[in-house]
Amino acid sequence: MFELACHGDHPPRDVRGVQARIVGLDPHWLTLRWRIEGAGALVVPPLAGKGRADGLWRTTCFELFVRADGQAGYAEFNLSPSERWAAYGFTGYRTGMADRPVARGPVCTMRQGQGLAIFDAAIPRSALPPLPWSYGLSAVIEEQGGQLSYWAIAHPPGKADFHHAACFAGTLAAPLAP
Repeated sequence: MFELACHGDHPPRDVRGVQARIVGLDPHWLTLRWRIEGAGALVVPPLAGKGRADGLWRTTCFELFVRADGQAGYAEFNLSPSERWAAYGFTGYRTGMADRPVARGPVCTMRQGQGLAIFDAAIPRSALPPLPWSYGLSAVIEEQGGQLSYWAIAHPPGKADFHHAACFAGTLAAPLAP
């Protein structure tokens, strides 16, 4: 479980904290969870049905950045409470961007109470690079009035930039051979 840090240049209105973690990894799916505390003013995009879409980061969106160890390229997954998603591959830092092939779309589920919201996502394992990984879990949180805050395991100095190597602060090892 990671306590995500809010970028100092973009403070939240009411959100008190965001946690994120990998819930599970099996031969078919990677499952993830984000927990938002103080979510009473959270803007949740309306359901739009499952499907690929660009620009999801302009409102509440949850993100995974993942790179196979030793590789310059990485994958970015944007996951929306609207059930829309995006998957991109990059050959290097913000270069060589292309849609990443995903045979079966991610599954996104949002649950929201008065002060707490939980976002769960499952990404097909076939869309992910081989283990071991460095990864970043992040979130763009929009609150009423258009207030945007940017949350990540770690932030680089300067402006918010989830693509920066500093944000790939999580690691996941390859499973041990039996």
